Amino acid sequence: MKRILLVDDEIHFVQVLARSLTKLEHQVETANNSEEALSLADEHDFDWVVLDLRIAQESGLKLLPDLKQRLPNSKIVILTGFASIATAVEAIKLGAFNYLHKPATIKELLTAFEEQTEALETDIEEQPMSVERLEWEHIQRVLNEHDGNITLTAKALNMHRRTLQRKLQKRPARS
Repeated sequence: MKRILLVDDEIHFVQVLARSLTKLEHQVETANNSEEALSLADEHDFDWVVLDLRIAQESGLKLLPDLKQRLPNSKIVILTGFASIATAVEAIKLGAFNYLHKPATIKELLTAFEEQTEALETDIEEQPMSVERLEWEHIQRVLNEHDGNITLTAKALNMHRRTLQRKLQKRPARS
């Protein structure tokens, strides 16, 4: 039995995931924002943390170092619907144990806590990425460089802010 903290602003998703993990006899606490997550991390010691990359208007990458400091022995898995190589590399550098793309099954999530990720570069498929995926990766890298600031990212990309927002709302291409 593991003590697990789920941090995600999608309340329905967190409830379903918490219920599934509880049925597997894990103790589960949930947080819907950074403040709740840090408060729970101060109150309890967790074995595992599932952290969404985007929590409302905040970045899970900014919360990750604070959680690692408060919970140094916890394994933290980033779970996101907006996966990119740039954010995966950054998450691992900041101390994440693993990185998963939503939707992930309970089995995939539990496996992510059991297996340490190898160097992400070795996991990249040999075939070249599509133009759409390359664009997505580039946007994510520039967004990360500007700490998630949409306006500064749009300026850096020489793109209208609304165009960038539309591109960010789409799911990334798989390859």
